[in-house]
Amino acid sequence: MTTREHGTLFGRHVVVVGAGLAGLSAALECADLGARVTVLERQRRLGGLTWSFSRNGVSMDNGQHVFLACCDAYLGFLDRIGAADGVVPPRPLDVPVVAPGTDGPMVGRLRRQDLPVPFHLAGALLRYQHISLRDRLALGRALAALHRLDLEDDRLDDVTFGAWLAAHGQSKAAIAAVWDLITVPTVNLPASEASLAVAAMVFKTGLLSSRQASDIGWSAIPLGRLHGERAAAALHRVGAAVHLGVRVAGVDEDGDGGWRVLTGDGRFDADAVVVAVPHEEASAIVPKWVDGRARWFELGSSAIVDVHLIFERSVTGWPIMAGHSSPVQWVFDRTASSGLEHSGHQYLALSLSAADHALGRPPEELVRRVVEALGQLLPSVSEARLVDAAVTKERRATFRAAPGTQSLRPSAITRRAGLVLAGAWTDTGWPATMEGAVRSGSAAARALAGVSATHAWIPSPIPQAHPKEVA
Repeated sequence: MTTREHGTLFGRHVVVVGAGLAGLSAALECADLGARVTVLERQRRLGGLTWSFSRNGVSMDNGQHVFLACCDAYLGFLDRIGAADGVVPPRPLDVPVVAPGTDGPMVGRLRRQDLPVPFHLAGALLRYQHISLRDRLALGRALAALHRLDLEDDRLDDVTFGAWLAAHGQSKAAIAAVWDLITVPTVNLPASEASLAVAAMVFKTGLLSSRQASDIGWSAIPLGRLHGERAAAALHRVGAAVHLGVRVAGVDEDGDGGWRVLTGDGRFDADAVVVAVPHEEASAIVPKWVDGRARWFELGSSAIVDVHLIFERSVTGWPIMAGHSSPVQWVFDRTASSGLEHSGHQYLALSLSAADHALGRPPEELVRRVVEALGQLLPSVSEARLVDAAVTKERRATFRAAPGTQSLRPSAITRRAGLVLAGAWTDTGWPATMEGAVRSGSAAARALAGVSATHAWIPSPIPQAHPKEVA
């Protein structure tokens, strides 16, 4: 018997506050469990932090959100909304890592082979030229120790990942060239600031759970179409009511066993409520009795900045590359998804994580600095004319996953039946990623329904991206 056949939400009205991936996941799963669903979103679009905009006829995403093969819940969500055909399926990990050199760019590769874990990475790491042979040999020691860590050990959240790495023989050069290459974009903090608990989960799940776990996929169409439009169609098919441009002021019990969601224009009555908004917003609208609410602000935030560059001609054949010893972090070729595939131009999106330092910089300065740095990695950049550029800034892209934050992340369940929480900032076991967001929405819906078994969306639970600024 499936969870839908249980009918545990049949006939109940569930209001979902927030239509990011967490809210969309929760809304669809509640509908699948038999509920009548209403979605309230303060923006005039669906998809939360995964959105698109048009600039001079070119479709651009606010940020570059890749996913790994181990992201079971997110892949299931894409299937659920009919968007699986809108992504490039996960490809075997093979990322060029480029650093500037006196005699030209130096290229290393982070790739996996079809060998058992951990030998699937051994060849690439032993040949990785951005660190010394001594540091390459020391990587195995740290990987082995990482593999032995118990992710359920609360003490992992007491120290930084950087301190742990140093204690296990990792030099500053190795941390910068290998460990931060993955930690910064996934945790949105460098190893020196990130909690060992969160970083260990990333590496154990994304690199050491199976040889295919780290394979990378990405959107082949604009994110606004992939998530927003496809999810809107899926919600329409299940009869959900969607209200955009609605700012929720508060959520409280109605005194008669139900709930009321207060907005600037009135209220929505419900049998149950899913609050699926960022932690700063959630703390302002949930009742004061919700455990831990007064300390959610301590989760803080970490920014992501994206620099969008359109060149008059192609400057690289790599769909994805990373920079080392450079202001450039990760570079994505978004030419095809933007509608420029037949123009002869190339559109590169440069994603800068842990980017609080860049928030106050003018777009012109960021573009100038990034183009200069990119030219040191891709010499063809200096020979190509820059046609257009834009800068997008997500000031509160993720919570700040520093030591001590694990205990601040609430579970989906609150002290009152009928009120649940969702969002990548909740206790998902994952960092603030699309996978974590989808898992949180599913967990919230199942909590309302009293379903303890894993939903079909998650088949194998794992404990486990003149210039104008667009803010």
